[in-house]
Amino acid sequence: MIELREHQEATVDALSEYNKGQVIVPTGGGKTMCMIKDAQREFNSCDWDVILKDPERKTIVIVAPRILLAHQLCEEFIQHIDVSPMLQYKVLHVHSGGTHHESTTCSDTIKQWEEENYRFNKLIFTTYHSLHRVQEAEIDVDTIYFDEAHNGVQKNFIGAVEYHSMYANRCYFFTATPKHSSTPYKAGMNDEDIFGKVLVNVPAPKLVNDGVILPPKVVIKEIELPDDSRNKYEHDCDSIVATLDEIDVNKILICAKATKQIVGLVSQTEFVNQLTYRGYSWMYITSKTGAIVDGKKVGREKFFTILNTWGKDPEKKFIVMHHSILSEGISVKGLEAALFLRNMDYIGISQTIGRVIRKSKDTTKTFGLVCIPCYNRVGISTSKRVSAVVDTVFNKGLPAISVVKK
Repeated sequence: MIELREHQEATVDALSEYNKGQVIVPTGGGKTMCMIKDAQREFNSCDWDVILKDPERKTIVIVAPRILLAHQLCEEFIQHIDVSPMLQYKVLHVHSGGTHHESTTCSDTIKQWEEENYRFNKLIFTTYHSLHRVQEAEIDVDTIYFDEAHNGVQKNFIGAVEYHSMYANRCYFFTATPKHSSTPYKAGMNDEDIFGKVLVNVPAPKLVNDGVILPPKVVIKEIELPDDSRNKYEHDCDSIVATLDEIDVNKILICAKATKQIVGLVSQTEFVNQLTYRGYSWMYITSKTGAIVDGKKVGREKFFTILNTWGKDPEKKFIVMHHSILSEGISVKGLEAALFLRNMDYIGISQTIGRVIRKSKDTTKTFGLVCIPCYNRVGISTSKRVSAVVDTVFNKGLPAISVVKK
């Protein structure tokens, strides 16, 4: 049984006291376990009588920004939630991705599934893109958890988010990076009518001091300007290989400018050969190409399994490339460094840093490396923005809040 840390216990207590609100905890602080423990308490509070025609059972919805994260959250809930044998639960996925669990995006099927499983507690995992399908099913939702809740302010999602904020019995918004709005024309998490008040706000320095996460170390690597006689991918390949040699880590996340750049990189035979010579496997995942491991296409679930298996192996060397799909929420064991090949907003930078500051029992690392190759205006602006985020979050102890101003 996993013991909750002090800030997690305080979070679970706050959820029991308030029926709506925001939980601001830095990446790596264990937000998912807070959801699981709260859901466990809710399920176990139900009446045990199974003879009743209408027994007391609860429906809990978990919302994720991406299908991959919905899968991960589901597996973590199943692994850790501990409910009475008399109060078992059923699982449904509501999104377009494949899964071995029951799955649908049809609102009528969601309603039918909910009615047929009235004797069971229910866990529904969905995405912000598909949340409106749960709304259209018009089922009673007892508790809803919004993971990476800053996504909920997007104009395509805010309608379904506001609906569940109004009609769910309990509604909680979890994020490390709140998104506010200073204009009445766009939604922001500072709208307390929808998102509630901030119930918990844990500063990153506390988690570092408590040994929960590691501090980041920013390394700005000066790179020579590209030679016009070579294609841009050859220069990018040289920059990556030179950075790998300099920082000497086994597991690195590369944030590429676009899917086109990733495909361009791995199409360079010399780049793949250089990685192989140094003992690195390589993998990438984008919404356009799907998941690729050492040149072979795999399913998303297999990709995620391989990623975590390699992450837990202290001897395994690999690089994983992406544009944005691994930035939010995805827990990857063992990542030691992140390499920025593109600029991002405060949320993207903070979330990416969060991928490499998670503690691992299998390594002795004392910080998470954040590497920025710098040879043009993009590299310079990226380095300034990353340094600003690190100062805000890890020195001042404030969340990296993104503000929409127009």
